[in-house]
Amino acid sequence: MEGYVLVTGGSRGIGRAIVLRFAEAGFRVLYTYNTGRKAAEETLRMVREAGGKAAFTRMDVSDPSSVEEARRWVEEQAPYLNVLVNNAGILHVGGIEDTSLDEWERVFRVNVTGVFLVTKAFLPMLRRAPWASIVNIASIAGQTGHIVASAAYAASKAAVIGLTRRLAVELAPKIRVNAVAPSFVETDMVRQFIDTPEKRRRASELHPLKDIAKPEDVAEAVYFLATPASRFITGQVLGVNGGRLTS
Repeated sequence: MEGYVLVTGGSRGIGRAIVLRFAEAGFRVLYTYNTGRKAAEETLRMVREAGGKAAFTRMDVSDPSSVEEARRWVEEQAPYLNVLVNNAGILHVGGIEDTSLDEWERVFRVNVTGVFLVTKAFLPMLRRAPWASIVNIASIAGQTGHIVASAAYAASKAAVIGLTRRLAVELAPKIRVNAVAPSFVETDMVRQFIDTPEKRRRASELHPLKDIAKPEDVAEAVYFLATPASRFITGQVLGVNGGRLTS
């Protein structure tokens, strides 16, 4: 399949797996990073070794001027966008009493305002495509309070789910909008919480499938929701959570 895809936070973890999945399918993938250029370069090397096409630039999704600069770069790389994956985000852990206002606002600026800014900036390119979709990376934290992450993180991901549902109505029928809500995914960000065999066992036991998701599991769900195979699906939240209950 041919087309153009933009993945925010595509340099590592879930974002890298998403980049590789679309590149493998024949898309030209544009992706961004905020910090860690070496990781972004490693992702590009992996794409090229597999015979795919990709390019990357830096973008801070919480900074309107950075988003605008990245938008101009993307306009030079592609005539339109078929897919936007809002993956960039930050994790926050801690109790409400230990969360400062600055921390709270930082989490929301990246995880929620970032989705708003990026989506708004790239809507014209999505509208120019013969078909288009948006997939937002939410979290099981936005669906249930029984998670390790903080109230700030949980509330931000719940907001992403709400934004997804509203945009699905507002942008239909031209652009479909869905979200993926993973539970634990084996990334660098999560490994700090499962750094012993016992912690890993306890995390696995939270899921009826008795395992922890890999980034590729999330990427496969994103690919399904983003492409025309799911043409009649919009406004939905797909849980990649091993059967973990969310209500």
